[in-house]
Amino acid sequence: MAEAKTKPTAVSVAEFLAGVEDPKRRADGEAVCALIAEATGLEPTMWGPSIVGFGRYHYVYDSGHSGDAPLVGFSPRKTNLVLYMAAYEEAREDFLGRLGKHKSGKGCIYVNRLSDVDPAVVGEMARWSVETLKARYPD
Repeated sequence: MAEAKTKPTAVSVAEFLAGVEDPKRRADGEAVCALIAEATGLEPTMWGPSIVGFGRYHYVYDSGHSGDAPLVGFSPRKTNLVLYMAAYEEAREDFLGRLGKHKSGKGCIYVNRLSDVDPAVVGEMARWSVETLKARYPD
């Protein structure tokens, strides 16, 4: 079975965010990092080269595939600020309905600018994601 590419690294989150080329995307990344850290009480860690993750859980799928992932995370990509939150839950739709301007996939939420969404909802959703994933994947 292939080894996961996205794993925690020793790279400094502050250095990664300082290296984000676009100043607006950098500021959004720094702001969402502080917002999620405050909302969850978890310290940020780099996962792979471009994901800032908070906490960790171990998953095992019905297929037998398993691995580790952050409980919640984000990435300040060139085109969007991508939020990684719990998926496949009915409550997620409530959060997305209150979030503001975004696009979403199964586990990702794409935001053009942090100012397009309600930061309070981002914080609520981060706390909910941590609680949901800890309950689903207890250690």
